[in-house]
Amino acid sequence: MKVAIASDHGGIHIREEIKKLMDEMGIEYIDLGCECETSVDYPDYAIPVAEKVANGEVDRGILICGTGIGMTIAANKVKGIRCALCHDVYSAKLTRQHNDSNILAMGERVIGPGLAREIAKVWLTTEFEGGRHARRVEKITQYENKHL
Repeated sequence: MKVAIASDHGGIHIREEIKKLMDEMGIEYIDLGCECETSVDYPDYAIPVAEKVANGEVDRGILICGTGIGMTIAANKVKGIRCALCHDVYSAKLTRQHNDSNILAMGERVIGPGLAREIAKVWLTTEFEGGRHARRVEKITQYENKHL
């Protein structure tokens, strides 16, 4: 698995924690920034990650900002992206099992680094169940193909 990861200024500390986690797990990743604590625009980081996931350059993406909300909204504008905002382990597990989410978003101002690591680990190791869930995800894909 290869993962693209990025954050804005509000998520740089948790981004570093998740990179350490992926190193420990032996997961290859590319870091698309940002490298500063001064204000930057989250779409400048969310959209490149989403595009890399959508075009198959990477398998999944992880985005972190202050709340995770802005990153989620921006990423989900890219066709083929199913970005899920998760602040608990249960949601992270189910968004992989049921929604086949391909990008995880988290908010550094909402959760701490320990919980962020737990969420990311579960999200990175949980597989999509398929079955009835595949039919539902396919309906989203069909809509995107007609309208986007």
